[in-house]
Amino acid sequence: MDKEHLLRSMAGRNPLSQPMQHSRHRRRFLKGMAASVAAAGMPSIAAAQDRPLSLLTWDAYADPNLLALWREATGVDVRYEIHISDPSSVNRLRAGETSVWDFINVNNPWARNVMWPAGLIRDLPRDRFDPLYAQMKDKFAMPYKWAMSEDEEHLLGVVQRYETFDFVINQDVISPELAKDEGWDLFNNPDFAGRYGILAYEDWNVMDICMGAGIHPFKAKSEEDFAKFEETCKRWIDNAAMITTDFVQLNLAILNGEIDLYFTGGTYTTAAARLEGVTELYAITPNSGPADGKGGINWIELNSAVNNPDFHPAAFDWLEWIATPDAAELVARGNGNLQPVSQMSQPELFSRFSSEELNAIQWDEFDSRIANAVEFDIVPDYDRLYDIYSAAMRARG
Repeated sequence: MDKEHLLRSMAGRNPLSQPMQHSRHRRRFLKGMAASVAAAGMPSIAAAQDRPLSLLTWDAYADPNLLALWREATGVDVRYEIHISDPSSVNRLRAGETSVWDFINVNNPWARNVMWPAGLIRDLPRDRFDPLYAQMKDKFAMPYKWAMSEDEEHLLGVVQRYETFDFVINQDVISPELAKDEGWDLFNNPDFAGRYGILAYEDWNVMDICMGAGIHPFKAKSEEDFAKFEETCKRWIDNAAMITTDFVQLNLAILNGEIDLYFTGGTYTTAAARLEGVTELYAITPNSGPADGKGGINWIELNSAVNNPDFHPAAFDWLEWIATPDAAELVARGNGNLQPVSQMSQPELFSRFSSEELNAIQWDEFDSRIANAVEFDIVPDYDRLYDIYSAAMRARG
């Protein structure tokens, strides 16, 4: 099968409808889970609560393999909704949906800066959950900023998936080292006008355009900054060869020679294809940039318990369970798309990933990518920047 047909085949798959293929892994997982469930007293959950555990989440936690194993091990049913925007989901909780959900999985700043001050999430028992952070990389050593309230008294969630998300190149056309050095100026280079695509993830595009305009995305903007943003935004959108919400189409365009690079992108958009041998696709985090000298953005997902007035007794159990090696492995493979998880610092979990899988997520560069990236935060004046972005998209037609 040639690479174009391979990518089209991958695009046609629906990982959320695929049963677990490895029965040996399933039996091993359930055997281990049965012991941990019994130790925690979790079988009593089903009798204590007859409604499903409700997840408002990104897709990894809606993987059918993960949910089936949880149900089989605990007897607790799960319902979920895969959201498309952190701020939209946070606003849903603000609008009264705390009575609907038990778990929310969003990027790092929302818990500390918005959800906890607004009373939308519960704090976690420190004696139960602090030890989970001792099993992660030093980056997350307690008190880890994004997992804590501002006064560092309250633990707000459990860190799991994290990576950088910047841009993707065809490494057969552009040297990765050149791309890292040039960074966002590749998209300012007239030689690449009409040779790049845009993955239309709106909030990420706004942050990327800030980077390309030489503006720190997470600091307050001056009028001069807004002017720079507007000029860069219009030019980047006008000069894009294609704009789509489907990253598979962008990967295909690279393979077909239609484009040489695209933003926003990263191992999230390339890992599955690279694992199938499409190694031309290469995720880039710039070596430097305007965000405190850093050129990339490091997203960190935080899993929190919603402050549902009808508290589900399984909510804390779920938060603890997803950090176990077996569950964390499934989260890392969630929705058929490999992504690093904080628990990979544990040899037991790390050893389960093959060299091919580690190569697919460019693991040898992972630490340097993280070091060269500023941590994701809420963008000041986002509404004004988004209005500029939206106007440029409408003008393109």
